[in-house]
Amino acid sequence: MLQLRHYSFELPFEYPFTIFKGTKTHQPTLIVSLGLADMTGYGEAPAITYYNVTVPDMVASLESKRAMIERYALTDPQRFWHFLHHLIPGQHFLIAALDIAGWDLWAQMRRMPLYKMLGINWENAPVTDYTIGLDTIENMVAKMEAHPWPVYKIKTGSADDIDRLIALRKHTDAPFRVDANEGWTFEEAKRLLPELQKLGVTLVEQPLPKEDREAMTELKKLSPLPLFADESCRTEDEVKKCVDGFHGINIKLTKCGGITPAMRMIKEARALGLKVMMGSMNESSIGTAAVANLLPLLDEVDADGPLLLNEDIAKGLTYENGVIKLSGGNGLGVKFTGRN
Repeated sequence: MLQLRHYSFELPFEYPFTIFKGTKTHQPTLIVSLGLADMTGYGEAPAITYYNVTVPDMVASLESKRAMIERYALTDPQRFWHFLHHLIPGQHFLIAALDIAGWDLWAQMRRMPLYKMLGINWENAPVTDYTIGLDTIENMVAKMEAHPWPVYKIKTGSADDIDRLIALRKHTDAPFRVDANEGWTFEEAKRLLPELQKLGVTLVEQPLPKEDREAMTELKKLSPLPLFADESCRTEDEVKKCVDGFHGINIKLTKCGGITPAMRMIKEARALGLKVMMGSMNESSIGTAAVANLLPLLDEVDADGPLLLNEDIAKGLTYENGVIKLSGGNGLGVKFTGRN
């Protein structure tokens, strides 16, 4: 019988984290664990206000289904995901945490690191970026100089942010990725994209609101830079809808419901000729380790959650100049420590 536990945290950011949708100083997150014998698998679901996901709501849902989850016989993580998909429909963040914990436990039972159990060869893993949140130009420059990195992800909020990028470019030769978080109009994007290319930007995430699919189709035709869907590609049923308007998709484990659907999304995206990126929702090392185990399957990755936080709650994941290194341990390869 599975032993279900959960832990709630408010993890402080090193700097106030601002994107087009707002600012936060702490990341609320829910850690779930599934124990069997002397092994325990862990998963994580960060709470995101603009998706109406809160830790108390996830805890309430988890407790209401505790008995059914604990009685589940874990014989296949993919079957476990389907069980959860029907047990708590639509609750992708919570399903993701449980799905990750299930995969972690299953790989430990097989005495293998998760990536090996998934049949992934550890080669050609992309480096992660480091995210610079919206701020004054002076503060953004200071953050960048405090964190030398081989590639930066720059959050923008309006077309006027070109001045920020010009200022940042004076202080580094590292490539930039720009994440607009749906913040531009079509005309703004049309004007900005050539300028961004000149500034060493290598890709742009979600320039237009997700509803503007026709405009995205037109933008893709004239864009000199690869455009990646984020808000436009939350779940696996949206992958095929991104072909006309984007060059690639950014998969978030919490949005799609975990490792199980993410693997299907990667396969479908490849079949459709789309590039694949995986992104962070400011997870600790637990949620980030789930992404890290899939690195060789990706073209790009934004897995800097632990780097942005002042406090982590797990050990085993390390960074070296953009390269994410796993501990080599079984399962996710991280150890839950809680607060020190």
